[in-house]
This record gives sequence, structure tokens and C-alpha cells, in this order.
Amino acid sequence: MIDSSYDVIVIGGGVVGCAVARELSRYDLKIALLEKSADICAGQSRANTAIIHGGYDAKPGTRKAYYNVKGNAMFQTVCSELDVPYDWNTSLVVSFGEEGEDQAIYGLYARGLKNGVPGLRVIGHDEIMRREPNINPAASLALLVTNGGIVCPYELTVAFAENAAKNGAEFFRSSPVTNVRRENGAWIVETPDKTYSCKAVVNCAGLFSDEIHNMVSADKLEIKPRRGEYYLVDKKYAKVFNASIFQVPTAMGKGILVSRTVDGTVLLGPTAEDSDDKYDKTTTAAGLAKALAGARRTWLNIPGRAFITEFTGLRAHCTRDDFILGECPDAPLFFDAAGVESPGLTCSPALGMDLAREVSEALKASLKPDFDPVRKGIPKFRELSNERRAELIAENPDFAKVVCRCETVTEAEIREAIRRPVGAVNVDGIKIRTRAGMGRCQAGFCTPRTLEILSEELGVPMEELRKSEAGSRYVYGKIFE
Repeated sequence: MIDSSYDVIVIGGGVVGCAVARELSRYDLKIALLEKSADICAGQSRANTAIIHGGYDAKPGTRKAYYNVKGNAMFQTVCSELDVPYDWNTSLVVSFGEEGEDQAIYGLYARGLKNGVPGLRVIGHDEIMRREPNINPAASLALLVTNGGIVCPYELTVAFAENAAKNGAEFFRSSPVTNVRRENGAWIVETPDKTYSCKAVVNCAGLFSDEIHNMVSADKLEIKPRRGEYYLVDKKYAKVFNASIFQVPTAMGKGILVSRTVDGTVLLGPTAEDSDDKYDKTTTAAGLAKALAGARRTWLNIPGRAFITEFTGLRAHCTRDDFILGECPDAPLFFDAAGVESPGLTCSPALGMDLAREVSEALKASLKPDFDPVRKGIPKFRELSNERRAELIAENPDFAKVVCRCETVTEAEIREAIRRPVGAVNVDGIKIRTRAGMGRCQAGFCTPRTLEILSEELGVPMEELRKSEAGSRYVYGKIFE
């Protein structure tokens, strides 16, 4: 039995899926997005380097190269429309004089020119040290990427989703797709709770995009998860480097970097290790030691006491070593965005636009005259002037109640994050929308009050609330009634 019918179903609520949903909402289409996890942005879109890549690294002629450059050029407009923080802080790919590294820098420069990357320059030791006085003095040569930047990946994903919902797209979380099949000229998409019918499917399932694709096509794909381990350093060191500092890349990725985030912390990593487990986000002593040793090539005196946390991200590496995009040749009106690994975050605006256009043309859909591209973010109390803070408190006294002391996140912000379209439903959802719990104490202070607010807003007992997925409850019962 069919529970609901749509024109388009997007599978996957990462940055690409939410970008596709937002771009599809420009058209006169009925759209649903199905996400297997309890919230959007629960996979590789949450745990990555947060870099707006320039486009110098991808092999010329690949989809990675084309969409990297195209997506990079869209970021300023997209982030302005969606009120998402970003910074064109530039990137440096640095040689430390080891054998072959200087030549590799010139090779990346030539590759970037072929890809159409603007503003590339090769700079020497003196200019490197002038730009980055805290870098390892062994730095001999660097590729300066002037269109490199940083962005908040989870805020961008949430913004895409909120704007899509504002323009009519529907989101269904905790809805893992168990089967996709063709029946009577329509696609049938099955989940444990509901069965959906639609005219077109867009597969943006990240690490699981091969499994969704292989349900409908004889041309099988294989996604190999690639694990990357990171350290996160306290905001006290946000100004140690200006640019995002890369090392010469390897066959496994862009190498270990040192980069501040738009929120002021500093990322060290990632490592790169192929795995067979799409759920393995554990950190390891060996992996973290490798990340730290690699980062020390760039930053000699990394302050170990300033580490806030460590984490592991998984990348959806396709064995074909490129993105798989567009309508599947043997599955009409089934569209892939499969194997989208780095630089997928940078590519997301362009991937969303082109896939939505392809789907709309296939369905002969017209643009909606009332599409609104603007989304306003939740006011960040920590970034406001005292005058603006006073105005907000006068409007809503909950702005005077600081819940997260490390990040100065107020009760008003947390409640707004829950009430918004595609709002937070667990503690991690509050984190990615407000940064409550992301500071120095890593939620040691604010979690109890965050749980109380979630319980009040959702009408759910605290015993049923989770950090993220099933099995991650904080409260198991009451000692006193």
C-alpha cells in the first residue's frame, strides 16, 4: 500500500541531498527527502575539514574538478542568501623540502591552471614566512590558493534544509530506505514505516549511495569508506595561522592540514585509511598519533593541553575514483549523486543546481514564481554587540539565560533551533545548530539544561531523549520522584 506520493524523492540528508532539495524547491514539484538517521547532517557532512577547496587538486577532466571550480564560484552568493558564515582565508599547499615535494607544488599549479582555478601563485620561503610566521621554518615552497576558504559544513547543510522546507519540501528523518523498485511507470521507495511513490528519485545517500544505486541498476557501484581521524584545538589558538595549511597530497587524499574553522577552533588532520565498515567512527591511538605527527610538520609546537576533542569522519570513496552523477542509463528517472567525497562540500551548490535542473527538465517542471532563496540564521548571542544583546533580551528574556558557557549559547537560541523547520530532535542536533556543547568543556556543563529544554519543547520524557541515534540515551530512570 502506498502511503504518500511525490514528484521527487531525495534519498540522503547530507549537504548534497539538502542542496538538491533546496534547488528542486525552486520548481513546481512535490518533494520529499528521506534520511535514515535521526537528523540531517549525521554522516560525512558533519565530520570533515570544512574547507572551500580552490580546485587545484582534482584530475583535469573529472567531475570532481569541474564541480569543485563551479561550486567554489557559487559560495559567496549561496552563503549570503542562507546567512551561513564563511571566510576566504586562502589556502597554502606547502613543501617542506623533502624529495619530490617542490616538483609536486609546480605540478599542482599546472593542474589548477588546467582546471580553470583563478588566482594561483607559487611562492617561496620568504613570502611563506611573512604570511605565516608560525609555520615550520623548513617550508621551502607553497602553492597559494587565493580562492580557498572555510565554511561551517553543518550550518550550511541545515540552511539548505531549512530553505528547502520553507519552499515546500518535506523532510522525513529516521526513514532508512530498504528498497527501491520500478512499478507501473513509477518508483516505489520503501522504508520500515512507510511506502512512497514518486516519478523521480535522486540518490544522495553518501556512504550508502552504492547500495541504493545497486537496487535499481545492473551497473554496480562500490563505495569504500575512507576513515580520517582529527584533533580539535581550542579557540585560544585561532590566530596562529591565517590560511588553511595543507601538505603535498597523496593518492589517499589532500593530506594532513592545519586550519582554523569559521568558529575559531583549529583542525588537525585527517588521516586516510580505507575500511570495510561504513559505521566505524572510532578514534584510535595509532590514527591520532599519525594525525599529530603529520600536523607537527606544519606546526612544530602544537599545544597538547589545548586539545578539546578528537573525532573520526568517513568519506564515501567510489572505486571508480570520481563522482557518479545524473540519470542512470538503465533506470529512467533515477538520478545519482554517488561517490561524492572531498571536495563534495565545495561542490554541493553546483551539484544541487545541476541535478535539480536535470530532474526538472525530465519532469517538464516550471520554476515557481514565489520561490524565496533567503534564510535567516539564528542570532548568535556570542557574536553580537552589547547593544544588540540588550535589544534581543528586551524582545525575548530567554536570550538572557546562557546555557552553554563555553560558546555563550542562550536558551532562546536552543529553543529556536528546535522550533525551526527541520528542527533539532536530539542533543547533537542542538550542537550543530547552535554550538551548545562544542566548547572547551565538551558539553560537561550545558547537557542537563539542554535535555530539559528538548523535553519541554518536544513533549518527550527525558528518558527517551538521545545524544544522536538509538542506544545513545543520557537518562535511564529517576532516583527520586
